Amino acid sequence: MTRKESVFWGRYADLVNKHGLSGYAAEWTVHRAQQFVYGLEGRKLRNVDATYLDQYLNVLGRNDSLQDWQMIQAINALKILLVDVVSLDWAVTYDWDARLSACRDLEPTHPTLAREAPLMRDVHRQEACALTPAAEAQLERIKEVVRTRAMSIRTEQTYVEWARRFVDYCGGTFPEGPAKVRDFLEYLALVRKVAPSTQSQALNALVFLYGQVLKVELGDLGEYRRPARKRRLPVVLSPGEVQLLLAAMSGRNKLMASLLYGAGMRLMECIRLRVQNIDFDNGYILVVDGKGGKDRRVPLPVKLVPELKAHLTAMKAQHDADLTAGFGEVFLPESLARKYPNASKEWIWQYVFPAARLSTDPRSGRRRRHHVSEKNLQKVVKSSAVKAGIPKRVTCHTLRHSFATHLLARGSDIRTVQELLGHADVSTTMIYTHVLNRSGVSGQSPLDTL
Repeated sequence: MTRKESVFWGRYADLVNKHGLSGYAAEWTVHRAQQFVYGLEGRKLRNVDATYLDQYLNVLGRNDSLQDWQMIQAINALKILLVDVVSLDWAVTYDWDARLSACRDLEPTHPTLAREAPLMRDVHRQEACALTPAAEAQLERIKEVVRTRAMSIRTEQTYVEWARRFVDYCGGTFPEGPAKVRDFLEYLALVRKVAPSTQSQALNALVFLYGQVLKVELGDLGEYRRPARKRRLPVVLSPGEVQLLLAAMSGRNKLMASLLYGAGMRLMECIRLRVQNIDFDNGYILVVDGKGGKDRRVPLPVKLVPELKAHLTAMKAQHDADLTAGFGEVFLPESLARKYPNASKEWIWQYVFPAARLSTDPRSGRRRRHHVSEKNLQKVVKSSAVKAGIPKRVTCHTLRHSFATHLLARGSDIRTVQELLGHADVSTTMIYTHVLNRSGVSGQSPLDTL
């Protein structure tokens, strides 16, 4: 290494330390940056552009030996290099957050993947007691019955978790009769202080367990303590607060949050969007397999069309590069993959918001590209609300609440809003009329009339 290079990397190491990194983390951050610089093959560092960086990171994302945290480490190393050291203008505005947020692997229990993995004993946390072999078999039987009845993966996970908690409470085995079930429900209310909906969820899970798996009728459980049910109104942002929130975000995360508000989609509906679900010509988004397994159409915000098209152009280039490298497959449900064996490589089936890294398919072991993890957008929305100074508890679902409330405020009828939200019962949608003070009582304070 020449003296000039030693000075350059010494300066880079100092900046790494200023970012709070030390020890092996700092050493590997420097190493990641050096890998990038010494792989430029004659190109000067100052001549690197966003296209080259995208290509480099895409190749890195196809490296099956690189874990998600190592990918994050590499991106942070390049951000320090190109923004703080070389000070490239385009690097300052580059969407680093989107690159970082797309690195997280989907855990095996994620709803997108869990149903596709073969039935096997869960690797779960240390329990309070050891389960009997019969109890373990019954827990697995819950999955089989749920899947036979075509119930959702969320329901499957919830029922298995409540059954596991119940068998822990009972000492490792499932007792006969309703006595222990009643005791467990009271324990949840009096000791665990759970919400009424949580206790009802546990009851539904245990009724399913006994009736459909153990083939034991619980009968009348009798009287047991229930938590007091409280009526909660949804948190809704004003149009001005929505503008402040979105202004505090940037890049891909802002695009996704804008879709949540502009189309009223649920978080996972946005995360799982595929290319063919967006109809630019007719101005709508097709939500496939939403809550309850239902499809519906929602409006495509006109303001987002140019940005969405530019985003899809970039993702198409990434997909083409994957195909050239021998990859390019996307995750498809098993039934769909059997019916259309070549669909996994087609552009129309790709996720609109794909992960930055290829992941291993739990069934075949092949390297495929899943969608981004929803946890990153959840964190960004929460932190952006704090940054914007919004004194409310803001989540991704708050944007959906705001979508419905603002539509009603502009005169949309309740049935239209119900269809756009995908609610099975209009009474669920009616809650937004209470937010608007449309209960027949004037929203004006009597103090203002004095």
